[in-house]
Amino acid sequence: MTPADLSRCVVRAVRCAVADGELAAGAAVPERVVVERTRPGGVGDYATPVAFQVAKAARCAPRDVADVLARRLGAEPGIERVEVTGAGFLNFVLPAPSAAAVITDVIVRDIAIRDVRGGAAHVVPADESGLGLRERVVRRSVLRLLCVQGGVADGTLLDSPAGAPVAPVAKRDGDVVARYGADAACWAMLAVPARETPSFSDALLHQGEANEFFRVRYAHARSRALVRNAHQLGFHQEPGEVDDAPALLRLLADHPLVLEAAAHHRAPERLVRSLVELADALLDFQYRVLPQGDEKPSAAHRARLALAEAAGTVLAGGLALLGMDAPERL
Repeated sequence: MTPADLSRCVVRAVRCAVADGELAAGAAVPERVVVERTRPGGVGDYATPVAFQVAKAARCAPRDVADVLARRLGAEPGIERVEVTGAGFLNFVLPAPSAAAVITDVIVRDIAIRDVRGGAAHVVPADESGLGLRERVVRRSVLRLLCVQGGVADGTLLDSPAGAPVAPVAKRDGDVVARYGADAACWAMLAVPARETPSFSDALLHQGEANEFFRVRYAHARSRALVRNAHQLGFHQEPGEVDDAPALLRLLADHPLVLEAAAHHRAPERLVRSLVELADALLDFQYRVLPQGDEKPSAAHRARLALAEAAGTVLAGGLALLGMDAPERL
């Protein structure tokens, strides 16, 4: 079971508990459940507060709802353990993700992201009059995230598209697009929550590891270079199990949850943080992808190459959702 499967599995558990009379007939069954990585020091790998959503209509305590769902979900194949904590949080432990399954999921999801990217004109709000630069940037990014999640059908956002008041670019920073370029300026504007004032400095222009924006684009470029170099060595990527990249695999498996949470909370900065983590994991992994010295390309090299390519695909898709390009060479 992937983390994205877990979200759907929780929805199904709520629906079945209502149908079987374990929860009140009037209990609301959410269309989508946000499952997120457990914070450091928390219980398990993933957690969801879904019991709090259901409890009010079910006319019982969230803890009671969570206990019902935990019993059902604990019997699901692919879930190692379910635990209820606090007033009713559900916490899950999942087995290590399968590289082949993760790569397949990346390919399927990339199709949806490319559809949004290709139809960019349809995900720009019709009326942006009176909006400041940063509000436009945040608004458009949130709209792309919602479109990928299927939450917006016609490119229209209702209410506040950013989910919170948007702090503008400080006057002291002047024309940040002219100074730093559109993509780097957008990165800075989206890297912090909308309510916080973004920070700009010449570090945005520095092509080095201290610049997170550069690291993300560089990691994407490295993934493309690995594919080109492998082809020159006479082998291609082929999905298979990879046992020496647990951090990279887990980040790729978690990416659908990141997109869901970023859309649900209307918080592009969540995607920014995830892309930085993924880029760093890929840059650490890159040295194990191609054969070294007299090594001959093997099934392990083909599997690692497929994983590196998938990571690059996720980085490119994430940058596109933020409104930025992903160059193949830097």
